[in-house]
Amino acid sequence: MDEYGWNNGVADYPTLFSGVDMVYYEDRIRDAIDQRNSADGGNLMLYFDERRNHEVKAKILSAIPSVEIRNGELTGCTTVRLEAPLTETEMEDLQDYLKGQFSDGWGEGFEQQAIQISNGVLNVHFWNAEHFAFEVVSVQSEESVKKPPVPKRPTMKLIGEDGNIFAILGRASRLLRENGQQEQAKEMT
Repeated sequence: MDEYGWNNGVADYPTLFSGVDMVYYEDRIRDAIDQRNSADGGNLMLYFDERRNHEVKAKILSAIPSVEIRNGELTGCTTVRLEAPLTETEMEDLQDYLKGQFSDGWGEGFEQQAIQISNGVLNVHFWNAEHFAFEVVSVQSEESVKKPPVPKRPTMKLIGEDGNIFAILGRASRLLRENGQQEQAKEMT
């Protein structure tokens, strides 16, 4: 106990971990976030007051908290899906709202959730007034990413074959090559 008695005589002080230390606990933290988000899907925009800025509310489909590793550190992040791009003022309104969620709303509830680890309990704080910042990273949605076309599967008659599997495989391989599917033909052989 220190001279001020601030820890009420408890000898075990909490250990503060850095983002680098927290990488080890990523799976446990992610599970806890998923559990916290299970009731409402974690969409923080469900609680955004439309009177605050109805344009922001209309443009944002969802804002879901999670964690990810960046530059070797576990960081809190929020994936925001947009219906339309935000103006600079709308982005500021969103960031102010998210700061509030992480300091008082969602974040305050999450930090009170004890995460069991092998040697004790972990409490994760997304909010830190001195080191809280936003980095906007644009990510294309799966729908907007052009995927290479799936080659059409050629059909082959099996009637009249003598049951020799090697003859059938050879014909199938040749048919694939004739239809511009060299990689699939190679895999077939």
